[in-house]
This record gives sequence, C-alpha cells and structure tokens, in this order.
Amino acid sequence: MSLKRRRILAAGAVVLYLLLCALLFTYIGKPFLSMLDEPGQFQAWVQTHGVLGPLVYFLMTVLQVFVAVIPGEPLEIAAGYTFGWLGGTLLCTAGIALGQTVVFLLIKKFGVKALELFISREKLMSVRFIRQAGNSFRLLFVLFFIPGTPKDILVYCAGLLPIDLKSFLLITITARLPSIVTSAIGGSALGDGNYLFAAAVFVVTSCVSIGGLILYSRIKKMLEKSKADKNIPQDL
Repeated sequence: MSLKRRRILAAGAVVLYLLLCALLFTYIGKPFLSMLDEPGQFQAWVQTHGVLGPLVYFLMTVLQVFVAVIPGEPLEIAAGYTFGWLGGTLLCTAGIALGQTVVFLLIKKFGVKALELFISREKLMSVRFIRQAGNSFRLLFVLFFIPGTPKDILVYCAGLLPIDLKSFLLITITARLPSIVTSAIGGSALGDGNYLFAAAVFVVTSCVSIGGLILYSRIKKMLEKSKADKNIPQDL
C-alpha cells in the first residue's frame, strides 16, 4: 500500500473516530452529565437500567479521557455514590485505563498531527516541558499524582514520550489511584447519608487540589527556566 493511501486511510479513521465521540457525547454524554449534579437521580437511573447503567458509566469514563469538557471529579464522586467506594473505584479506574490506552496508541501511531485534532496548539505548548525533562518517567508519576494538574492534556502528550504502553499505564494509573479512591469514598459517604464525613473529605480534597495546582505551576516554571538557561529550543 502506498504512503499516500495509508495517510488517507489514517485520516479517515481519525475522522470516523471523532464522529463517534461526537455522537456518544450528544446522545449519551449530555443526558448523563445532567444527572451528575444530582447523584441520587443518577443512582435511581442506574438501578432501573440494570447492566446498562454501569456500562454507560464505563463508556462515559472512557470518553472523559478524550473530551476535556467532561469533568472527571463529578464522575468519580457519582461512581462512589452509586456503586460504593470499591465498585466505583474499580469501574472508574478501568474506564480511565481503557481511555488512556486508546489515546496513547493513537498518538504513538499518528504523532503530533493527530494530537492537535484533540488539543489546541496553545495547550500543547503549555505542557511542552514534559518532553524536555531529563527523567520523564519520574516527572510523569509526580504530575499524575498531584491533584489539580491537567491530566487529560498530559495523557495526550505522554504519547510523544519514549515510553511503552505498559510502563505508561503502570505509572499513571498508580499515581491517579489515590485521587480516584478519595473521590469514590466521598461519594459513597454521601450515598450512605454520612454528610459530615463526606464534607470533610471534599474540603480536604479541595485544599490538596489547590496545593497541587501551586506545586504544578512551580514545577513547570522551574523546568522551563532550566531549559531556557541551557538554550534548549522550546518546541514540542
């Protein structure tokens, strides 16, 4: 098969994938997201739809990795509220893992051009310091572990790093697990009517997230300054 034909097929596959994501978001995502503000409503919907409920939640968690406008935190809280902290954690983690896998392989296959279909050039440039860091593995773990970092963008950029899928999933899922568990525990507490404990969990989580954003900003500035001092080109 010629190079031109392969490029046409690749472009067609990406377009079909984007259309599928758009359809899922329009006909499943929007109605689903409208229920996240009312966890009780979401729980009732799941209970009346049998196996379809967990399946739709799983698909939305996968889709959330692709579509940055879908909030991750409410999804994790809703999972804990509806499925319990353990079931919610497992379901949410599985969805994130699958979504990250597809994104990672997509970027590995098609590179920056495919990446720019999902993430704006401006956002990509804001996280370029990851590729310029000396120890990408360690930095990737820290950034996924810190609450409040732009993990959806980081997932896309990780596909450009010299890292294999197994290592990528091991690093990112391990780093994200504490945050997922915490949100699921808070959601489960809400479902059990333990509002004081749930409030305490969310307050602590919010404070940690604010601290995480500050830490992320400092790490970013430090690495960008280090590369600027060494006159390393600031490209992707």
